[in-house]
Amino acid sequence: MAILRSGDIRKMSPIERIDEIKKLNNELIRERALTSAGGAPENPGRIGEITRTIARIKTIQTEMKDN
Repeated sequence: MAILRSGDIRKMSPIERIDEIKKLNNELIRERALTSAGGAPENPGRIGEITRTIARIKTIQTEMKDN
């Protein structure tokens, strides 16, 4: 899954943003489980990417509510 940029997130509907957060949370859980089980992740920076993308989506959701 590609990293979402702010412009892409802003173009999404609120329902699409919620769905994307759910998908990213599931992926984050899988990556963390793999790491905690002692496996070597394919992309070590992926956990950080996922976390930042989730934060980016939540930030934009908050901005949209304020407007």
